[in-house]
Amino acid sequence: MTTSRWLGIMMLTMTVLVLTGGAVGAAALTHTAAASNRLADRISPARTAVGRLESGLLEQVAAVRGYVITGNPAVLRSYDDGVAAERATADRARALLADEPAARRELDAAVALADRWRAEFATRLIAARRAGTRPDQLAPVVERSRLAFDAARAVLTTLEARLDRVQAIGRTDLDRARALRDTLFVAILAALLLSSIVISVLVRTTMLRPLGRLSASVRQVAGGDFDHRLHPEGPADIARLTTDVEAMRQRVVDALMVSRRDRDTLEQQAAELRRSNEDLEQFAYVASHDLQEPLRKVASFCQMLQRRYDDQLDDRGRQYIGYAVDGATRMQDLINDLLAFSRIGRVYSDDREVDLAEVFAQAESNLSGPIAEADAEISVDPLPVVHGDPTLLTMLWQNLLGNAVKFRSPDRAPRIRVTVAEDAAGWSFAVADNGIGIDPRYADKIFLIFQRLHPRGSYHGTGIGLAICKKIVEYHGGTLRLDDGYAEGARFVFTLPRPASAVVPEQAGERAPVVPA
Repeated sequence: MTTSRWLGIMMLTMTVLVLTGGAVGAAALTHTAAASNRLADRISPARTAVGRLESGLLEQVAAVRGYVITGNPAVLRSYDDGVAAERATADRARALLADEPAARRELDAAVALADRWRAEFATRLIAARRAGTRPDQLAPVVERSRLAFDAARAVLTTLEARLDRVQAIGRTDLDRARALRDTLFVAILAALLLSSIVISVLVRTTMLRPLGRLSASVRQVAGGDFDHRLHPEGPADIARLTTDVEAMRQRVVDALMVSRRDRDTLEQQAAELRRSNEDLEQFAYVASHDLQEPLRKVASFCQMLQRRYDDQLDDRGRQYIGYAVDGATRMQDLINDLLAFSRIGRVYSDDREVDLAEVFAQAESNLSGPIAEADAEISVDPLPVVHGDPTLLTMLWQNLLGNAVKFRSPDRAPRIRVTVAEDAAGWSFAVADNGIGIDPRYADKIFLIFQRLHPRGSYHGTGIGLAICKKIVEYHGGTLRLDDGYAEGARFVFTLPRPASAVVPEQAGERAPVVPA
């Protein structure tokens, strides 16, 4: 069973116990009240009424005797009052004894004897005394009257004894009802207390204890003991919860094992990468020293041959020496460019706030000769402050501006426009020129190492400049692409992310457009 079903059964049991106890207690109270009401409202008042009835009869007898003896009519008023009181008391007693037929029959018998006494004796004695009969003459009638009254009084005495017994029985029943009521209340209280204890024990054993063990197991697993298994117990929903937690633990253990295997793999790859970097460092050292030394010797000795034996060489010999010098020089340029490409993110790895206006000015200064020679005009929007390496960002601007100047149109002066757009992620920069442009089919090829779109003699260079630009931008977390929708020349768009605290370009001061030197 589930926890909710367990709780439902317990609450239903408590409800049944409370309702049963309430019904039994109400019945006990009703019985006690009935016994008390019967005794207080019927038996005791009936006993009192019978006593008053007997007292009324005695008053009537005394009044009749007094009138016979004295002949005073005033004495008869108590007789008349006694008769009226007797009838009222008899009616009341008759109503109170409605559920006591034996006592009511005795009451009726006593009332009948009293009526007979009044009809046969009291009325005759009063009439005879009014007629002037002397008391001594009425003595025999008075004696017979006393006997008749004694018979009525004996019946009342018997009735009083019966009512005394009924009253005693009623008191006994009331005492028993009270004792039963008290016993039932104690039993109900004990049953409720016992049921509360039983329910508490059941809640602890069936719900709280399994939940406590589940919590302890979860804490043990959370503490790092991932091999600790959880065993379902308790109600169905707690058991299902334990099963789900165990499944989650197993998934975590499996993921941990996979993570450990991946970590070992990554550590192996990191070790291999370190070895590869060491090899790359060694290659860079060799490329910067050992590989360039033979090329310098080839170029220098070829030039020495040309100077010393120039008058002995024909045009073909001079051409061959020129090819050798040009090849050695191009080989040196390729090695230097490849070395610069490999140093991005390895040698140049500074990360600080860089004012792009300053590095842009440095790039312009480095290209002042080609810019002046081409009569190029460069305009630029205010540049922001970014995070990055100043040397690499200078190389980025220098390569983009150098390409814009190099691949200019032969029939017009270069016009280079640098724009900046800001968004939530950072900045987007665009370098547009009015040169010969780039066919959109080669939008991806131009960013590969040593990829050229023109013959070697047309434009100077090794074809690695845009590859260096792309690597620099990606090292700083941005992207570089060719805007293939721009038709007036070439337009390169690159992005740089926003630093944690950037300086607003307007606050750093606007940079005036650069005019040709």
